[in-house]
Amino acid sequence: MPPIADLGESADAYACTPLLNCLLREAARPEAVVGEEGTVRRVHRLAGSGRLLGVRGTRRPTAPEVRAETGWRRLDHTELVKLVAEELRLHTGLTNDELPGEMLDSRNAVAALLAARAAAEPPADPYLRSEQSLLTGHPFHPAPKARGAGPAAAWLPYAPEAHARFPLTLLAVREDAVVEEGDVRALDALGEAPPGYRLLPAHPWQLDLVSGHPEVRRAFADGRLLRLGRTAESAWPTAAVRTLYLSGADLFLKFSLDVRITNDVRRLWRHDLLRLRRTDSAVTTALAALPAEEAAGAAWLSDRGYRTASFAFEELAVLVRDGLTAHLPPGSTPLLAAALAEGFDGSPLDRAGDDPLSWWRAYLRAVVPPAFHLFHRHGVVLEAHLQNCLIAVGPDGRPVRALFRDAEGVKTVPAEGTGGAEGVERAGGAEGVAGGAEGRAAGWERLVYCLLVNHLGEVAEALRERHPEVDPWPAVRREVARHDFPEARRLLTQPTVPGKTNLLLRWTGADGADARYLPLPNPLSATA
Repeated sequence: MPPIADLGESADAYACTPLLNCLLREAARPEAVVGEEGTVRRVHRLAGSGRLLGVRGTRRPTAPEVRAETGWRRLDHTELVKLVAEELRLHTGLTNDELPGEMLDSRNAVAALLAARAAAEPPADPYLRSEQSLLTGHPFHPAPKARGAGPAAAWLPYAPEAHARFPLTLLAVREDAVVEEGDVRALDALGEAPPGYRLLPAHPWQLDLVSGHPEVRRAFADGRLLRLGRTAESAWPTAAVRTLYLSGADLFLKFSLDVRITNDVRRLWRHDLLRLRRTDSAVTTALAALPAEEAAGAAWLSDRGYRTASFAFEELAVLVRDGLTAHLPPGSTPLLAAALAEGFDGSPLDRAGDDPLSWWRAYLRAVVPPAFHLFHRHGVVLEAHLQNCLIAVGPDGRPVRALFRDAEGVKTVPAEGTGGAEGVERAGGAEGVAGGAEGRAAGWERLVYCLLVNHLGEVAEALRERHPEVDPWPAVRREVARHDFPEARRLLTQPTVPGKTNLLLRWTGADGADARYLPLPNPLSATA
C-alpha cells in the first residue's frame, strides 16, 4: 500500500495503467524500444494523430509521455484522458461526452479506495481477501473503477476494494406480489416475515438508488412492501460489487445495482432471469458428463433461482447462488483468479517454489478441460474470464479445482455434430450468438477471448513476472493439444486470437454486451 501522502500520484498510476492498455491495444501501434535497462521507454504511434506516446513497462504500462517539439512531456491521468479523447475523435470521427467523465470518475474512485483501505482491516480469510483485492480491476478497460459518478460517501460503505462488510436490508413482500423461480428457500432463513408476506433481502445501496421509483414508493405506502430491519449476519461484497457472500450461511446473493460498472448497468434484467434456470441446468448437466479423470477438477456454483416483486421486477430482484463448501476438496482454499493476476497478500503465485511450471500445469489442468468439454460436447460457452473463475488450492498452494460461476454470462451454441439452430437459444444474456456453424464460431471466439486472452494470458504473465526464466506458453499449447476437436486444433496454428475492444466499445456507444474484437498475436502459434 503506498503512503497516504502519495495518494494522488498512486491513484493516477492505478488509473493510467488500464487506460494505457486499452489505448495501446486499440488505437496505436508499436514503434520502438529505447533507453537503457531500468529506464526503457516503449514508444507507440497513435492511430488518430500520428503522435508518439512513450510508456514504461509492458503488461502494466506506466508513466505516459507524449513527444513534443522540446522532448518528452509526462502526462498525469487528467492529461491522458484528454489525449485519449482527442485520439479517439480523430480515429473514429465520433465524439463522446460521457466516457471522459467515466475515466475521471474511475481515477477519483481509486483515490477514495486508497484512502479507505489505509484505515481498513483486510479480511483474515484468504478467499475474501482475494475477492476484495482488485484496485486496478479489469486491466483492459478505460474506467474499471467508475461508480456512476456519485459521491464516494454513497458507495464506499459497499465497496469490496475498501474491505467493506455490511448487513442486508430485510424487506417483506406481500405474497400476491411475489415472483420467484427455482430454489430460493435460503432467503427465508435470513429472518422472519409477517403472515401473508415473503422475505426479500435488499442491497442497501440499491435500495437507496431506487427509493424514488414510483412503484416502490407506492408499494411502501400501500403495504405491499414492508421494511423489517437488517440481517443478523453481515455480507461481504465480492469483486463483482453487487454479488455478496454470507460466509456464515455459505451463500452468495446477487442483486440489481443501477450503476454502470465497466460496460454495463448492473441490473438483473428480466430476460436474463427468465432464462436463468434453463441456462444453469445446461451447465450443470454438461459438467456432470465430464470424463471421470477430469470430473474432480471442476465445479459449478449453481444459480439456484431468484425472488422479486412484481411491481419492481428488475429493481428489487435477488438471485440465489450456491456457496463454496460443498464444491471444495477437503483442505482446499478457493481464490479469485483475477486476484492471482493482479496480486494480493497470500497469493499462491508468491510461493510457487522451485517448480513454477508444475504449479502452472496443475492450474491449466483444472481450468481448460471443463471449459473445452462443455463447448465441444454440449455447446455450452462458459464466460470463463478472470472474475468468473475461482481456483481452489491445496495447503501447498497447488491448484486442485476450478469453480466457475455466473449463469448470466453463459451462452449456448450447437454442439459438435449438430446442424442448424435447433435447440439453440441466447441463454443467459443479451450477448447471444446465432445458430448453426456461425453460432458455433461466435461462441468459440467468445470462449477463446474469455479463457485464453483475458484469463490464462493474465495469469501466465503474472507467473512470468515472478519467474522470468519461465515461458508459460508451451504448457498452454500442450494442454490445448490434448483436446482433439477442430476448433482446438486450429487454435494451435492460427496467427491471431481475439482481443476485446472495451475502449472503442464505450467510445462508440455500443451495447455493453456487444463484444467487439480485434486480432492479437496468438501466443500458442508462436510456441510451435
